[in-house]
Amino acid sequence: MSKVKFYISLVLARFVYLAIRLLSKSSGTSFVGMVVLRLCPNFLTYCQKYVKKTITVTGTNGKTTTSGILAHILEEDKNNVIHNLKGANMLTGVANAFALNLKPPKIFEYAVIESDEAYLTKLYDYYCADYLVVTNLFRDQLDRYGELSTTASFIQNAIDKNKELNLILNADDPLVANFGKNREAIYYGFEDVEFISDKHNSSSLAPSEVFNCVCGEELKYGKQFFAQEGHYYCDKCSYKRPEPNIKAYAKVYDNYTDLSVAFGNNNYEFRVNLVGLYNAYNALGAISAALVNEIPYKKIKEAVESYTSIFGRTERRVINGHNTLIQLIKNPTGASEVLKTVDLNSNIIVAINDNYADGRDISWLWDSDFERLKDAKNLVITSGIRAKDMAVRLKYAGIPQEKIIVEENIKRAIELASKAENNGESITILPSYTALLEITKMKF
Repeated sequence: MSKVKFYISLVLARFVYLAIRLLSKSSGTSFVGMVVLRLCPNFLTYCQKYVKKTITVTGTNGKTTTSGILAHILEEDKNNVIHNLKGANMLTGVANAFALNLKPPKIFEYAVIESDEAYLTKLYDYYCADYLVVTNLFRDQLDRYGELSTTASFIQNAIDKNKELNLILNADDPLVANFGKNREAIYYGFEDVEFISDKHNSSSLAPSEVFNCVCGEELKYGKQFFAQEGHYYCDKCSYKRPEPNIKAYAKVYDNYTDLSVAFGNNNYEFRVNLVGLYNAYNALGAISAALVNEIPYKKIKEAVESYTSIFGRTERRVINGHNTLIQLIKNPTGASEVLKTVDLNSNIIVAINDNYADGRDISWLWDSDFERLKDAKNLVITSGIRAKDMAVRLKYAGIPQEKIIVEENIKRAIELASKAENNGESITILPSYTALLEITKMKF
């Protein structure tokens, strides 16, 4: 009976998606998934039959970009790929992607599934993936995830459920590397990073966290790239950064990064056309998964260099004639790294909501390096539900009060920044997650 419900749910999914698009009631990234899971709770288990290989991606930051680059690489290699493209990464979002793409008896070569850290263990209750890429673990949404140890336990519980799972881990993150302590794993990391851009290399004023080894001793660093990412070791016990299987060297420029990657006896060169070292890490995670799956170098290179970010992850749009860069911010480390890349000559909008998907606790704003905006040449507009709180934060960051404009309505804030008299000036928008969802639906 359940199998019959599975096939009925696939048919129903098309009708539901068509209805919500006609009515413009939803973006269609999760609602269909909610419907099919209600009808067929084991829907995801049946989906496995139609996919040869599944690569899951989780971590605090970079899930959407890493999985997006990886899916693009696989598609460039002429594979049929199912991918939750827009980052809906809870069970309903994952089910949504399968429901709208599966066409039995067609078999897909790959599924690339981005998963929320807390929902990964629930996903593995129904679906056994072949690979798991873990990008990083940063403090994020304390009201939802708790401290980092809690988030790490979510991922560890998921790993423990799938004994055949192949791990692809960021060696430079001590919390992520620990997942491979008692089992085999493929590690990737940077041997060295050279900052050609001064602004990307400048030190952060954000509070730095102290990271301890599993034995309790404070970790030391030979090289520290940002936050806890780097070459760490413990003086008390033998724990240290594992030797990466995939080693990379990065040259970080203002708007792109050149990567040299060594794997086995081969060396590869890539240009990542995304800003910041954090995006270089995302690209390296995707490249590593592709190399492990024996995708030809030429296809990986073409895909990495042609990849265009979407949905607020270094997304570029033209709004009312203005070149606009949209960069999601959602936690202290991610926001501080994004703030390093902001063009201070642009018109800047910071749009902060405190809906459930953003995290109700916005104390992270005070741990993020907004001091980088104090030399902004133009007005800085704060918007969203917590626009006034953001304005207070910017005032304490040293931005003159007369330069700060509060406009809670996000659409009006963008229109204010894109006035005709400002023609030619670029715009930078830094939204929290649900603010980004609002912007995505806007037409200008």
